[in-house]
Amino acid sequence: MTSHESVSRTPISRRRFLAVGSALAAGVAAPSLAACGRAPKSGGSGGGGGSKTFTMYWNAGHAYDAYSKVVDKFAKDHGVTVNWQKFQWPDLQTKLQADLKAGTVPDLVEQPSGDTAMSLVLTGDVLALDDHIAKDGKAMGYPADWLTPSVQPWQHGGRTYGVQLHLTCNQLYYNKGMLSDAGIEPPQTWDDFLAAAKELTGKGRYGVALNQDYSYSWPWFLQNGVQWYDPSSRDVLVPHDAALAAMQFQYDLVHRHKVSPAPVPSTDYEGPQKLLSAKRAAMILTGPWDIEPIHKGSPDVELGLALPLKHKAQATHLAGSGVFIPAKARNADLAWDLIKRLTKLDVELALTKEAGMTMPRKSWAAQPQVRSDETIGAVAAALKYGSDWGRRMAPTGKGPQVEDAYKTFYQSVVCKGTPPEKAMPAFLQAAKGTLS
Repeated sequence: MTSHESVSRTPISRRRFLAVGSALAAGVAAPSLAACGRAPKSGGSGGGGGSKTFTMYWNAGHAYDAYSKVVDKFAKDHGVTVNWQKFQWPDLQTKLQADLKAGTVPDLVEQPSGDTAMSLVLTGDVLALDDHIAKDGKAMGYPADWLTPSVQPWQHGGRTYGVQLHLTCNQLYYNKGMLSDAGIEPPQTWDDFLAAAKELTGKGRYGVALNQDYSYSWPWFLQNGVQWYDPSSRDVLVPHDAALAAMQFQYDLVHRHKVSPAPVPSTDYEGPQKLLSAKRAAMILTGPWDIEPIHKGSPDVELGLALPLKHKAQATHLAGSGVFIPAKARNADLAWDLIKRLTKLDVELALTKEAGMTMPRKSWAAQPQVRSDETIGAVAAALKYGSDWGRRMAPTGKGPQVEDAYKTFYQSVVCKGTPPEKAMPAFLQAAKGTLS
């Protein structure tokens, strides 16, 4: 697929999906626990002597039916009661920090990224998984079957501390009807994008809607050859001139060309999706988490996805959650067994069918039911252009503090209209102070 080719939603036939899935389960899926030999005992490396209660902390939006079935089977096989606690991400982090201080930790924890977990790796609160991977990695396809950028964020000092569950990325989503009516091909470059946004703006409609969430800006920097953190100079947004140009482009979309409404600072990242659904914006930059809301909220919108935009590079930012085992988990061996079950290819495919979630396995992207779905297939095609924006920053342990300063910088420029050249020095000074 070339970057100008568009896609629209074509739901996977249930009969066709199940037929392919059955063949997969029979011949392709990772071996079951029984096929791998004796089931692990409770307890294991990582502390504690085992418990009949297995505790897991999870994002509230990720308690999918596909996972519930796996967890129920896991509980039955091992004779344990699973205490599956679900939180919003900020509440999960608060609860986890309190548990770590108290010395009473869960057995398995979901995190929004390996970068987020890295601060806990640095304090010794996360169990290294290398012994488990040496034993089971080949059978489960880890790490060979995972895209490299989904493995690296969970590694530090030559060891692996977690496994990616989901993998998504940011790319261009657009209203196919609006672009078609205007005779516009889906943009491939920044110049294409700006020209399209200008042409599509008017009559109560914006060409594009930018997000108030600062993390949606990472692809612009990647596309302009910018690094979030340079370990050799201990500097951020390097090189500065390219970073300033990327921020200027976003500023201009809102405050000079006026092809995007000014985002409103808040905790809501759904604003652009709602504008696209309401046909008040022709294009947005987002990820697969917005596919279902768009289809449900505006079934008459024919949604198209294009590959990530190109400037100096064709690139985007990867996102998606993963799991780790706390160093003091009482049931570390059981936690590893559950990781193996949750990351099986047939479970990934069931979750894609259920929720449109996209995955880190190379073999997932190659499956017929993924490739035949034009929307999900487009995300799978875009993943190869992705990289982890925060990986170089994560080992400093300062990523969250620097991101807080960047959030202020981003929102002052894109949301409030402060010229980038005036706002950037204060951010760079704040980041330097934090990192030093």
